[in-house]
Amino acid sequence: MRLKLSVLEVCHTVLCIGLMLCGEGGVSSVLALGASIICRKMPGLSPRQRTICEARPDAMIAIGSGARLGIEECQFQFQSNRWNCSSVGEPSVFGQELEVGSRETAFYHAILSAGIAHAITNACSQGNLTYCGCDREKHGYQGLEKGWRWGGCSADVKYGIRLSREFVDAREVKRNARTLMNLHNNMVGRKLLENNVRLECKCHGVSGSCTLKTCWVTLSHFREVGFALKGKYEEAVMVEAVRGRRQLLPAFLKLKNPQSYNKPAETDLVYIDQSPNFCDKDNTTGSIGTYGRLCNRTSTQTNSCELLCCGRGYKTFQYTHTWQCHCKFHWCCHVTCSTCSERTQAYSCN
Repeated sequence: MRLKLSVLEVCHTVLCIGLMLCGEGGVSSVLALGASIICRKMPGLSPRQRTICEARPDAMIAIGSGARLGIEECQFQFQSNRWNCSSVGEPSVFGQELEVGSRETAFYHAILSAGIAHAITNACSQGNLTYCGCDREKHGYQGLEKGWRWGGCSADVKYGIRLSREFVDAREVKRNARTLMNLHNNMVGRKLLENNVRLECKCHGVSGSCTLKTCWVTLSHFREVGFALKGKYEEAVMVEAVRGRRQLLPAFLKLKNPQSYNKPAETDLVYIDQSPNFCDKDNTTGSIGTYGRLCNRTSTQTNSCELLCCGRGYKTFQYTHTWQCHCKFHWCCHVTCSTCSERTQAYSCN
């Protein structure tokens, strides 16, 4: 029987073996050998990414975790849409590459880049990576006129963004319109992560008087980044590539408007192709189709049977919903509950 492990599990195994065999101070030789073997066999990596993988196996654990974080957030944000991001979870650390440069592809690249930067930053704060930790630039006395100073462990977001950019952007080798689109959307994801950090403070003083506060920067919950990017998805702008004067390769992106050479804003998600309808299965567009998807017969949103089923109609079926109810606490110390149930109707797309 062949055992299949995820990228995250494989990287973690290699790191643990190195620690056990060499001790924390001498993992380099065993770790490098194991990482080299794993990184060469890891699907979906570019040559530059394999080099980073071999040099930084500890970072690959965070990168794999961040990629999964991004994909899961993508699936949450689009759970009620025809395209529900379910087709991008396999087979590599990045999931399946979407061949169409649609606004869905734009969101996918942005959320993946943000997820990896988020996971790397968290790993730094927890002391799990070799070359980073807390953000030392935040240490010192600043803002005393407002009654607070920098302290604690500020999240090193700059390092997380820098390593995410180095690794994720390394996939974009050929210079064409799609590459420029992907690089821009990668940047948007990281930018929104940076814009959504928050300031946390702790009061100091006699009897909690808060005569002085110590403050530090922390990452927001990744769900906030997901919602911010979903808003950018709704407002995404169509662009086209502009070629340089002395070369045939595209130089930059501009808004697709014959009378304008305006570039998209730094936080605009951009796309070059119109979105398909995602009604039928199509691997090139990342669509698994909507056959069998549960829908809401009375909704007017994207999860309505009318929209989700693409006019094919839907089936009605019944199922029994059971849950614990009428729970009572008995002294001392246990709880007894009854089991309640009801017959419920549901609907699935033809």
